[in-house]
Amino acid sequence: MTLLAHDRYCDEIAHQVVLLRSVVTSGADLSATVPTCPDWSLEELVRHTGGALRWVELMVRTRAQEEVPEEQVPGVEGPGARGDATALDAWLAQAGEQLVAALREAGPDAKVWGWAGILSAGFWARRMTHEITVHRADATLAAGLPYEAAPDVAADAIDEWLQIVEYAQRTDPHDEAARELRGPGRSIHLHATDSGPELNAEWLVELTEDGVTWRRAHEKAAVALRGPLTSVLLAFYRRLPLDAPELEVLGERELLEFWLERATFG
Repeated sequence: MTLLAHDRYCDEIAHQVVLLRSVVTSGADLSATVPTCPDWSLEELVRHTGGALRWVELMVRTRAQEEVPEEQVPGVEGPGARGDATALDAWLAQAGEQLVAALREAGPDAKVWGWAGILSAGFWARRMTHEITVHRADATLAAGLPYEAAPDVAADAIDEWLQIVEYAQRTDPHDEAARELRGPGRSIHLHATDSGPELNAEWLVELTEDGVTWRRAHEKAAVALRGPLTSVLLAFYRRLPLDAPELEVLGERELLEFWLERATFG
């Protein structure tokens, strides 16, 4: 597994903010329910995402060595008026600009609190890239707009999720959900059908008795999920149903469904 460059993450955060802002200003109904996050409206989703950008910006800029409560983050809740796309757009734009500036100034190795065992600004550059990439998918679904993710970002988002699940299994092996995932002969293969060999967008996930392990590989598994990389990403993040026409599930579908139910993240 190779991480993307720190500048690539910073560039992508800036790009994703622009794309999310285009959803806000598209004329979409901000009060519409987000199908993939039904507890939120489109506006609440955007406020959550912008608030997360501001929260991380404060921690990176101040080199926080412990978690900062969200209520201590200036402007975290967004503009006071509801349903004002112009104000929401300006607030989101500022949040993105400030976070990218803080990450660039810090560099990837600056020590900052993190929740997945990686205490660096680089962790947050990667985490927020994928946070906004996936939540932009939620927003486009709510607005009825098309969605596509850059291949290197989509592949890295799958890597990151698997790394975090692996970390969670390792640090809390007695968690009920962690135990339920593991068992003999349990393995999952993800295969992006529209990517060349240079990206190596295939994964083997093994749910062994000792924990979850994974690697980029073209190998047989108990169940395989095949399709375009963006679709595989969205299905793995439970943003796209497994019976979507562009996807193919081969083998023990129940195992894949069980994984998605127990190991959901993002």
